[in-house]
Amino acid sequence: MSEASTKPIEGTLAGRLPGWLAPRELDPRGTGQLRLVETTLLLLAGLLLAIATINDLVLQTRVDHRLVADLRTWRAYTGHDYRNLFPGQDIYGHSTRDQVCGNTSPGGARERVQLCLVVNGPVSHGRRTVTGGWYLPPKVEDVRSYRYACFGSAKGEGRCPR
Repeated sequence: MSEASTKPIEGTLAGRLPGWLAPRELDPRGTGQLRLVETTLLLLAGLLLAIATINDLVLQTRVDHRLVADLRTWRAYTGHDYRNLFPGQDIYGHSTRDQVCGNTSPGGARERVQLCLVVNGPVSHGRRTVTGGWYLPPKVEDVRSYRYACFGSAKGEGRCPR
């Protein structure tokens, strides 16, 4: 490698870079193949990241659409237009079985008896199918030992205490 091929251009930003990082007038011999391989690998990595990003966005959009349908389903099922509902996803089973809980009477969040519904299946006309549910006493988290008056699939799946 000659000094002329690595000499930076004076008076520019490239002139302030170290010699190994500065642009060259000529490439050293034998680097064309290596540069082609590096460029190909970078393009493949970029393509993989783009595909993963698009896949993640599509998946999240579907989940968001499903959660909005769950809220609509709870409101239609109970006849209450409450805004402080608590949707939950089945993150362990990778299924479309979700749950949504909300107060059965007006009041603060979790200040009244709550009705939790298990919703399942695809979104149809902005809603999903209610397959079961349970009630929770006021001021408690949704823990299996606090659930009572279970109905539907929640009873048969062991989601409620015996």
